[in-house]
Amino acid sequence: MSGLTLAVCSEMVFTDLPIHERVRRIDELGFDVEIWSWHDKDLDQLAATGARFSSMTGYLSGDLVDRDGADEVVRTASLAIKAAETLGVPRLNLHTAELVDGRAARPRQRATGEMWLTAARALERIGELGAAAGVTFCVENLNTVVDHPGVPLARAKDTLALVEGIGHPNVKMMLDLYHAQIGEGNLVELVRRCGDAIGEVQVADVPGRCEPGSGEIHYPAIATALRDIGYTGTVGLEAFASMDSTAALEAFRAAFS
Repeated sequence: MSGLTLAVCSEMVFTDLPIHERVRRIDELGFDVEIWSWHDKDLDQLAATGARFSSMTGYLSGDLVDRDGADEVVRTASLAIKAAETLGVPRLNLHTAELVDGRAARPRQRATGEMWLTAARALERIGELGAAAGVTFCVENLNTVVDHPGVPLARAKDTLALVEGIGHPNVKMMLDLYHAQIGEGNLVELVRRCGDAIGEVQVADVPGRCEPGSGEIHYPAIATALRDIGYTGTVGLEAFASMDSTAALEAFRAAFS
């Protein structure tokens, strides 16, 4: 599909290799590279691979939905910006809650109006950090049914409301269609609704969180929907391989070609 950049999460494929070798393999296959954590990696070694990086985690700790936690997200977002400079990462990923082994560190079963306001104010501050550094922070939607219980404001419609509500050019959505399929469905209409709020798209199939074609989502239809809204950004494969990793990456490429 013309105009799209395809990226692959190095945390989930070629898992028998050290991370810098995974990055090298992904790059050799013609994809950009996503990483998750950065504080525990040799960033200079990753930079030496010559790979182009699409995104990485944009904070270390804290929750966007409470005041002290939001201050911590903002503080550690500044550290993430410095780390991103080493790899030339243009997009930094945020969650509304701190995750520990996938679960919310401080689970909440419902969101209050104060949580909404606290998150919006924090994202405004983070947007200003991003503008000064020339990076975009992307708020990722998550599912709370399978992978991330206890996370407030996790649905795509919630992250969209936050992004549109503050209207900052350096705060966008990390629209994760795997999570959206589990939590909300109706993906083609979701893509159309999110439109210009999308900073990056992440994909995996359902069930199993593996490459396109391994489950129920018809990703060629998603590719068409992205074309129809004029999206020309990055689509990242954040998925395990149900087969050989190289073959899984080629299945991903085929779904968006």
